[in-house]
Amino acid sequence: MTNRNSSARPSSYDKKIALVLQGGGALGSYQAGVYEALASTEYLPDWVAGISIGAINAALIAGNAPADRVPRLREFWQEITAPTALWPSNLDGPFAAWQQKASALSSLLFGQPGFFAPYAPQDWLSPEKPTGYYDTNALKGTLERLVDFDRINHPGEMRFSVGAVNVRTGRFAYFDSEEISIRPEHVMASGALPPGFPPVEIDGEFYWDGGLVSNTPLQYVLDYYPRRSRLCFQVDVFQGYGKIPENLEEVSEREKDIRYSSRTRVNTDVFQQKHEVRHAINELHKLLPPEIARTEQAKRLYAFGCVTEMDIVQLIYRPFEPQGASKDYEFSRGTMNDRWKQGLSDAATTLRAAPWLAPKPREVGVRVFDVMHDLLVAKNAATREAKTTEGDRESKRRTKKHPSENSPAKQPSA
Repeated sequence: MTNRNSSARPSSYDKKIALVLQGGGALGSYQAGVYEALASTEYLPDWVAGISIGAINAALIAGNAPADRVPRLREFWQEITAPTALWPSNLDGPFAAWQQKASALSSLLFGQPGFFAPYAPQDWLSPEKPTGYYDTNALKGTLERLVDFDRINHPGEMRFSVGAVNVRTGRFAYFDSEEISIRPEHVMASGALPPGFPPVEIDGEFYWDGGLVSNTPLQYVLDYYPRRSRLCFQVDVFQGYGKIPENLEEVSEREKDIRYSSRTRVNTDVFQQKHEVRHAINELHKLLPPEIARTEQAKRLYAFGCVTEMDIVQLIYRPFEPQGASKDYEFSRGTMNDRWKQGLSDAATTLRAAPWLAPKPREVGVRVFDVMHDLLVAKNAATREAKTTEGDRESKRRTKKHPSENSPAKQPSA
């Protein structure tokens, strides 16, 4: 658990708190670890939003009392990883790789309890054939058991939003507890990733996983009008940076990382640029002569301005070893626990650093922080410097022991 005193929130820092959870299947246990760290601090979110597995985690958080949120997250993740609970943990090398492949294959063949299961053979022979490979009715039962939807829909409780895609129109849709009554179907729709899962019907329309359009609800949360100054913890489970693949397995994993993380980076970059323009409009409006400021053109421009200030804290799952292209459906208990622990550790480190508490330049409207990235960069730089220093020392030792042929030859004595 985090040390509460190490991440105290001063009263002067009065921004609202949002937690934004990306999609990523089995990788979502990292998000649960992040929330466990937040739960022991003064940075509890008043708004949680998610896509896909992030929507499920968000429902478990928003749909429970504060004291029950981490236990409910743990209960969900232990239930869906139950088939591998007795598998050995802390394996290395080929044994770890074999176990990961076996877990992923088990998920493909048998599904995960309380989550999804393959359709029965007779389902494929019926006139109305399935529109996905797996039945997700088990997930509905799990959500109804672990999530209090009355709490989500109660005014004044934590705000809850999930994103999905309308299959008919192709348009993105958000289901927001501030605007509609949330049901299990809204959460399931956000995680209905084709072709694995069938679309979910809501009020006569069918919806697929929101990750088809955007894998993060960041823009929805920060752009929602009327805007409020916010500290937003954005939890991503696909990393943008990575090494050059050396085989097809690594190619598949790297492709998946780039495909899903790139949308998050684009959304973050676009919002940052757009919000800086809003601040620039306000600054420009102050410089306008009164006769120009009163014109219709100036008023229309000023309407696009904004005085809110946003701090975005990125927490990105960066596994220490390659996990393969099946990592988002590799639900082994040991891997789940490792991801949870890493999320808890990364969030605790970030909360202790708390870079958002540093003074902000007046002209800056958006700040983006990635504490773990900064630490990794500093560590790599220190490692390179140490290797360079050791290389220089070794070179000097060799030169001293074996003088260069270009050194002046010793003259024979007379």
